[in-house]
Amino acid sequence: MLLKNFFLYLSTQRTLRHWMESSPVAQRLNRRFIAGNRLDDGLAVVRQLHSLGIQTALDHLGENVSTEEAAAAAGAEAMAVLQGAIAQQAGATISIKLTQFGLDLSNELTLANAGPLVRLAREGGSRVEVDMESTAYTQRTIEILEALNAAGPVRGVIQAYLFRTAADIDRLNALHVPVRLCKGAYNEPADLAMKRKSDVDENYKRMATRLLEKGSYPAFATHDPAMIQHVLSLRPAKDQFEFQMLYGIRRDLQDQLRAEGWRLRLYVPFGDAWYPYFMRRLAERPANVWFLARGMWR
Repeated sequence: MLLKNFFLYLSTQRTLRHWMESSPVAQRLNRRFIAGNRLDDGLAVVRQLHSLGIQTALDHLGENVSTEEAAAAAGAEAMAVLQGAIAQQAGATISIKLTQFGLDLSNELTLANAGPLVRLAREGGSRVEVDMESTAYTQRTIEILEALNAAGPVRGVIQAYLFRTAADIDRLNALHVPVRLCKGAYNEPADLAMKRKSDVDENYKRMATRLLEKGSYPAFATHDPAMIQHVLSLRPAKDQFEFQMLYGIRRDLQDQLRAEGWRLRLYVPFGDAWYPYFMRRLAERPANVWFLARGMWR
C-alpha cells in the first residue's frame, strides 16, 4: 500500500511530469506500456494485435484541460484517432477521459466535444469507451455517459472499489449501457472507496456476477487471475462479454485467454502526455516496477 501511494503521489507532481515527458531516456523506458508518441505508433500496434486475434481500444493520452480551445482540440484529435481506428478494420474502439474534453469547465462543453465522436463510432461500427477518473468526476461522468448513449455506442468504466458502485451498475444496466468493470486506480478517501484489497476483490466478483446476469455486453478489465477465474466459473458464453487488459501488462495471461478462445481487448495508449498514466500503472502492480528497473539496467 505504501508503494502504491508513493507512485500515486508522484503522478500528481507537475515538475517531475515535465521532466519525465521531455526525457528521451524515460520515453524509451515507457515503451512497455505506451505504444509511442504518434497516432501512427498506436495504429501500428492495433494492426499487430489484430493479426494475433486481439482487439484494441486506442487512447490518446491526456486529461484535465483548462480552456475551451484545448477541449475542442482534444475533440478534434480524438476524431482523427477514431477515424484511423475504423480505417484499420480491426474492431478497434477509442477510449477517452472526459476531463480532456472539458469536464472541468462544463457538462455542456464536454457533450459538445464528445458527441461527434460517438456519432462517428455509430457510423463506423465502433464504440467510445468512457474512462472513469477520480471521485470528483464520478457522478457527472455517469450523467454524460447516459446522454452520449442516446447518440451512439458507448461503454462506461465503473470502479469496484467505490461504495457507490452497485447502485451505478444497476442504473446503467437498466438503461442498457455497457459497463467496463475495473478495480480502480486513484487514491480515494476512505469514506468513498474500499481500502482493503480483499474487500475490493469481493466487490469485483459480486459486480461481475451482476453484470453477466443483467448487463449488456460487459467488459472485465483485470490482470488478476482470481478475478478471471471467477468470471469463467459463471460459465458465460464467449460472445456475451470480453476481457480487457492494458498493453504490455500480463502478457502471459493475454496469451492464455487468447489460446482458450476468449474475447480480449487491449487498452493501447499513445501520446506525449503519458506520465500520469505511467505512474498509475506502477502503482497498480509492483511487478511493473521490476519491468521498469530491468529496462533501466538494459
